[in-house]
Amino acid sequence: MAVLRDPANRIVALDALRGFAVIGIVWMNVYVFALPGQGYLNPTAWGPGIHEESAADRVVWAIGFIFVEDKFRTLFAMLFGAGCLILIERSGGRRWRSHYARMAILFVLGLAHALLLASNDVLRAYAFAGLAIPFLAHLSARSLYTIAIGLVLLHVGAGTVMFGGAVVDAYAGRTGSDAALFVERQFGRDPAAIAYMLEQGREGLDERIARRIGSVRSQLTVVAASIPLNLAAMALGMGLWKHRALAGEWRLERPRHLAAVTALFALPPLFALAWWITDRDFPAAFVAAGALVLSAPFDTALGLCYAALAMALFAQGGALTKRLAAVGRLSLTNYLMTSVILGAIFANWGLGLFGEVGRAGALALSFLPIAAMLWWSPVWIARFGQGPVERLWRASAQALS
Repeated sequence: MAVLRDPANRIVALDALRGFAVIGIVWMNVYVFALPGQGYLNPTAWGPGIHEESAADRVVWAIGFIFVEDKFRTLFAMLFGAGCLILIERSGGRRWRSHYARMAILFVLGLAHALLLASNDVLRAYAFAGLAIPFLAHLSARSLYTIAIGLVLLHVGAGTVMFGGAVVDAYAGRTGSDAALFVERQFGRDPAAIAYMLEQGREGLDERIARRIGSVRSQLTVVAASIPLNLAAMALGMGLWKHRALAGEWRLERPRHLAAVTALFALPPLFALAWWITDRDFPAAFVAAGALVLSAPFDTALGLCYAALAMALFAQGGALTKRLAAVGRLSLTNYLMTSVILGAIFANWGLGLFGEVGRAGALALSFLPIAAMLWWSPVWIARFGQGPVERLWRASAQALS
């Protein structure tokens, strides 16, 4: 099929897919800003009243678990990998130096983002995982797909070692083991742990910065643990670019067929995992194992499904595609700006709504930054052609390289 390009010779469908991914990231990140940490994965940890979740919160959790959580992170990372490969292919003999300069600047941006606003910043993880991209750039699409599968399995294996004992303890009714206590504090309904996270979420900006600076080492440990899964998605995106799927060169029936196959592979296990966690009333071990480990292969597959569906849909063009493409061209700026807006809604220095809403309320508020992106991105692109953070990233990387 003909590839739709804009006047700047960019692939419109690919930019629109990137815009769709940025919007999906907001549906994940809003809970980081709105709820104590335990509530991010567990709807019974926090709700409209203290330790009271509503039926709506459980429904929103189920929809998010099956269709949103980690699917859009996968999609965002896939597009990051494809984007890096495109730049490497264009940079010729300077590709190594230019790429590592971009990763260095990206890490600095991510570190500032994590210190000031978002505790779950992904830019640091992308910068670390991105260090491997030049070593993969020469590989075939099939080899990249194989590496992606291997990295996902590595993540599942490591996660099983980490959380397997807690799941066994939960089945056996053992609540006093070290593993059980750890997952309960991190993902369960422990009152003291939730109170501690509420205190953190309501701290002032200066207190947050001081605390986050003091915990950089532990933050980087968490970031390092995410590298296999993020690099898997990046390798998958690189393979799809080499396979010309993300270049918009497939016939329409091919992405539709891929979407159908990946959906059939992913959705039944995700529904089963959601039922498994819900049926047991959200024990912390099941919440952690289900969301962080067992769902990983199916999250990746559904992210691929979304990419295939979107490329087929956006290939047709139209007003929505053009607007999403503008959002995608400002993906880095929009990712950071949504954190500013969410901070203004939930943080102590803004409206201070942290801990004041449940999951359903937080989801409703997430449409404020989404609406802002959809409004301002076409206006900015029409006038300036490139996002301000994208321009800063490019100029800084060029200066380093």
